[in-house]
Amino acid sequence: MTPAIQIKEVHKSFGAVQALRNVSLEIAQGEFFALLGPNGAGKTTLINILAGLSRADHGKLAVMGFDVTSQYREARRALGVVPQELVFDPFFTVRETLTIQSGYFGVKNNRGWIDEVIHHLDLADKADTNMRALSGGMKRRVLVAQALMHKPPVIVLDEPTAGVDVELRQALWQFIRKLNADGHTIVLTTHYLEEAEALCGRIAMLKQGKIVALDTTKNLLESFSARRVKLRLSPDYLPDDLQSMLTQRSDSSFTLALKDYSELEKVMSRLREAGIAAQEIELLQPDLEEVFMKIMSKH
Repeated sequence: MTPAIQIKEVHKSFGAVQALRNVSLEIAQGEFFALLGPNGAGKTTLINILAGLSRADHGKLAVMGFDVTSQYREARRALGVVPQELVFDPFFTVRETLTIQSGYFGVKNNRGWIDEVIHHLDLADKADTNMRALSGGMKRRVLVAQALMHKPPVIVLDEPTAGVDVELRQALWQFIRKLNADGHTIVLTTHYLEEAEALCGRIAMLKQGKIVALDTTKNLLESFSARRVKLRLSPDYLPDDLQSMLTQRSDSSFTLALKDYSELEKVMSRLREAGIAAQEIELLQPDLEEVFMKIMSKH
């Protein structure tokens, strides 16, 4: 099957600044994929090149098998991008904006799909409101709707929930999950790492224009994040031979790092030998933020 996105040995510089350095990446059709990295890592630059807003200095990119340079019309039709910035035309209503967006791609008689997207993004009561009168969160919903007007098989979301309330985030992700379940490929950039962890099956991490990690979310969590257990003990004392496992000490608990969860039985056995009772035991699951910080500090 043709990959949804192919990126081969892409370089991009802005003067003396290397924004992308030999980036190669392949995303399969139907994936929910995260592109993560600190500010200035090159995420938006890569998206702009995919969308035709910028050109790579070297390398090749394709969307659904269409080269973004030599087959730009087909590549653009296959891609929908929700930009990070709030960009809108202040002279039209929400419905007019979506109708015009449909026209950009030659899509006629699109009222049914416009109504469906408006419904799923909870824009129905704002459909005839001028874009200038919308809140920032509502404008962001319209940006998502615009990206979907030509029903692209590949959807790129660049910080789609930045500055929006919890209710909108939940509604947006419910709709995006549905699109992914229907076969759309989703590429997400976000600084909310819990979103990437919950939604994405595979993750690439960029730093200073280079890919420094690329794997499934499960493998990244298992490879880079320690397994930990939090204990509240009575008496409030940890035996000396367990001190090497201690990662955090609070007024009421001890947090220990485990090589694997089977090591917990050894810890409990040693506590019993010392006459110490575990009043509370909490297994702390690895999280993507911890993984992200470790990978960024290594490169």
